[in-house]
Amino acid sequence: MEIERLSVLQGRKARCWRALLTGNGLEPDPDAESTVLVWDDEQLIAAGSRKGNLLKCIAVDPMHQGEGLTATLLTHLRQDAFDQGHRHLFLYTKPKNQWMFSSLFFYPVARTGDVLLMENQKDGIAAFLSKLPVSCGQGNIGAAVMHCNPFTLGHRYLIETAVQECDRLYVFVLSEEGGPFPARERLELVRQGTEDLSNVTVLPTGPYLISAATFPTYFLKDRDSAEEIHCLLDVEIFLRYFVPKFHITCRYVGTEPLSPLTGRYNRVLLEQLPARGVRVREIPRLEREHTPVSASAVRALLGTGQPEAIRALVPDSTFRYLVGHGLI
Repeated sequence: MEIERLSVLQGRKARCWRALLTGNGLEPDPDAESTVLVWDDEQLIAAGSRKGNLLKCIAVDPMHQGEGLTATLLTHLRQDAFDQGHRHLFLYTKPKNQWMFSSLFFYPVARTGDVLLMENQKDGIAAFLSKLPVSCGQGNIGAAVMHCNPFTLGHRYLIETAVQECDRLYVFVLSEEGGPFPARERLELVRQGTEDLSNVTVLPTGPYLISAATFPTYFLKDRDSAEEIHCLLDVEIFLRYFVPKFHITCRYVGTEPLSPLTGRYNRVLLEQLPARGVRVREIPRLEREHTPVSASAVRALLGTGQPEAIRALVPDSTFRYLVGHGLI
């Protein structure tokens, strides 16, 4: 048996990898930083990949299942992740595989009928939430989940509208990295942009309220179904952990005329949350000249020499940040 770790798959190795995954009912997902391959002479008998702290595309040839190859893969993938500074690891699998990964020290976080999310820290989500402050436990407690890449007057408008109905509004800012604005700085921009609103608490999502950018669809052939399952899993995490922790009674979202995925996510929220005791309130998007004020519009203006156009879309604190970082 030969084991190798590769950052790029090419030629015959790539073909063998694709064949192994499809033979296991998985959709090959080449978006990985490294892949571990296990060979028996010329036959690829097991494979697994990693991107960031997410382990994915884990497959074992059916003729070699029961030989401990999943444990071999996870040992090498863990070491690869640790070498890159990742200690808190996640994987997605089918619910029927829970027993196998539980025996390898992964613990369930949430599931739908099709997807199980697991992590390598027991009660990791409970430990994360225990560090976040609860500002109010009575009355109408609202929540909004935002990317804020960067924070705009559109985000501010949704928050201002929501706080008029709430005793406390929690604004959860996605902690996932990606895009031109680091998560830590996005979180700080939201805090600065809402510091005059006394009943707003701005908190990170950690790795738990996940985005479409990181949701792995590699074991779901139908990508449209994969998007809906992602939404359902995100809703399950929100309902199971965030709602009871913060006593949330209402989730606030902006109407979404531009993004089909976000529009679908809003529909899933409207279908799922009220049935489990959480209202959903859709707030019309703020517009300028019949165009929604959005972070994507701000990003499109960066570097174009149009500071006044950007100023019309963002709070003063965001504008100062953009100027200070040489983005305008």
